Amino acid sequence: MPNRRNILYILMIISLLTGLFTGSPQLFNLTYLIAAVLLLSLVWTWITLRGIALQRTTRTRRSQVGRMFRESFSVRKTGILPKLWLEIHDHSSLPGHHASHVVPSLLGGKEYRWDVETICVVRGEFQLGPLTVISSDPFGFFRSPRRVSATEKLIVYPMTVDLNKVVLPIGFLSGGDAQRQLTHEITTNASSIRDYIPGDSMNRIHWRSTARTGNIMVKEFELDPLVDIWLFSDFSSDSLYEAGGLRRGTQGAWDRYRIPPSTEEYGVVIAASLAKYFIESERVVGYAAYTPFRQVFQPDRGNRQLTRIFQALAVAHSTSSHTLRQMLSLETPHFTRGTTLMIITSSLDEEWITEAQIMIRRGVRPICVFIDPQTFDPRQDSGEIRGMLQLAKIPTLIVGKGDDLTVALEQRPI
Repeated sequence: MPNRRNILYILMIISLLTGLFTGSPQLFNLTYLIAAVLLLSLVWTWITLRGIALQRTTRTRRSQVGRMFRESFSVRKTGILPKLWLEIHDHSSLPGHHASHVVPSLLGGKEYRWDVETICVVRGEFQLGPLTVISSDPFGFFRSPRRVSATEKLIVYPMTVDLNKVVLPIGFLSGGDAQRQLTHEITTNASSIRDYIPGDSMNRIHWRSTARTGNIMVKEFELDPLVDIWLFSDFSSDSLYEAGGLRRGTQGAWDRYRIPPSTEEYGVVIAASLAKYFIESERVVGYAAYTPFRQVFQPDRGNRQLTRIFQALAVAHSTSSHTLRQMLSLETPHFTRGTTLMIITSSLDEEWITEAQIMIRRGVRPICVFIDPQTFDPRQDSGEIRGMLQLAKIPTLIVGKGDDLTVALEQRPI
């Protein structure tokens, strides 16, 4: 396009100068004609982008690694002039999301639509948009871009593996005394009845007492006597080990059927899978991590808790300057007696085991899911810390690079 305009500029200058020297009216007319064509083309290009309605429809702002993310786009002409063509560039940060498109001519009130499907291959928070719309005049002399700055956020949750059972040591299964704490959740422990208060759910009504007294009575519930389960993810920078050649944030780094060769990614998938399993089993689950900022979700049940954990894991990275020992030391006072603490780590620092032994004396029961860094980097030696875990009698699940996580997490801790 610049070359075409330059040719016209040169012709206009030549015809103008020649007309000034020769006085020929034809050359002046040619100069006026070229100037008029350029001005008309510029105005046409400017008007073209002022008469369109562009709509972007996102079905959901939540997705998961391995799932399909879908968007729909539509362009409709609202102005008088026909749209010969429109070039739409999408500046989304979601890897592999190719929403850019060339729209053919739009005449009358015609609407053009297209759909985009993208397999999510990387967890994280991504931006959808902005868009840049480009058009031109009929002669192709000018191109005019217009930026549509509207954006949306998309969160891609980490992938999970299906677990049929997680074998906890016998002493870790249930146990614990009734906590004698009332809860708004409906549990298996109905402790008393009271008068109905507007807003109480219908399934809390105790019908026998209601029939006997003539007043609507509802049940009060206590927390389950089952112990809480805490998931503690280690995202310290010292615990990160990756296989050579790993490229982060690109579609070519890995596919949706294989976890990237990084202890960070294995830890995220393990934590997400365990959280999903325990919450679907109606257990009370808490979560703690430093990513690098402290994130603690008090024990709770239900999909809302699972969503919180998934959102935290979606953007978690091993950037914390705290060591695992320091993190455990900071959080130990917040764990109640009888709590089952599942520590997901690849740390080779033996000091955190000492902190775990202090927890045991306080009545907290740690279990380690150890992601063996030696399988990611052969230069590392994990034999010593594995021996220390055995000596400390901390039940441990060993996970290596390339292992089937379903099999690894369903085995009995050693």
